[in-house]
Amino acid sequence: MSVVHKFTGKFGELYKWDGARFRRYGEGASKGATETWLIGKAEQAGNFAIRYYELEPGGYSREEQHEHDHGIVFMRGSGEVHLGDEIVPVSEGDVVYISPNDRHQIINTGEGILGWLCVIPAHRPKGGKTVWAEEGLDGLTTTR
Repeated sequence: MSVVHKFTGKFGELYKWDGARFRRYGEGASKGATETWLIGKAEQAGNFAIRYYELEPGGYSREEQHEHDHGIVFMRGSGEVHLGDEIVPVSEGDVVYISPNDRHQIINTGEGILGWLCVIPAHRPKGGKTVWAEEGLDGLTTTR
């Protein structure tokens, strides 16, 4: 089933798409983070999922390490990507590949919002079985 999620935001100010699923991360392992699912289980995309993330100034993503890889394109702002023990400055237009099992985290070191698109496999291992990448996420809503 092909789907179009029209961009309803304004580049450089508000990144928003109709029909996308949105959630604000709780504080703790991450800070000031939001996630928008653009392509995933709802679209029945069998090979990949695309998400858009934002971090508020001073915010950070969870530090993670898992079996699947990522492709990231930074759309706005500036910050750092921590890849294992390496820290790499990033800004708008930069592209990052994160290999399977590499420890990683993204930190907003800039004064504005840090936003990026992230491509991952559509399915991932969880609890001894393979599930949709989007499965089991709490707080997803189509409103922002």
